[in-house]
Amino acid sequence: MAETDPSGHGSGDHPRLLPEHSLLSLEEYLEMQRAIGNETRFRILDRLVEAGAHSAAELRDALDVESNTLHYHLDALVDVGLVENRKRKEPSSDGLYSYYRATSLGEGILEHGVRELMREEWELLKAYSGE
Repeated sequence: MAETDPSGHGSGDHPRLLPEHSLLSLEEYLEMQRAIGNETRFRILDRLVEAGAHSAAELRDALDVESNTLHYHLDALVDVGLVENRKRKEPSSDGLYSYYRATSLGEGILEHGVRELMREEWELLKAYSGE
């Protein structure tokens, strides 16, 4: 069986999985998918997409997650490009210099990945239950 190269571009008899000049490799896409495969990271990303930017303290309180656990998962989301940590030059009215927000990739993978599957499940449930 032919292998695909690490860049995610097909080799041998396999069709190309990504365009030749893809901005991201297949591995990078898969790392993003793995990142939101964890419930805590999914909840963090979901919160940031739904409610906008949050400080770590706001996320901790909203999600009821310990600070060290939260930062571990935030770092994982930042590392794969789904969340960004923005720092303000001036403190906000709350005194916050740093906040987290979902990137466009984060919004996209959430909306066109897990959420799309969830919507399809609801639609199938309605179709088969006669609602």
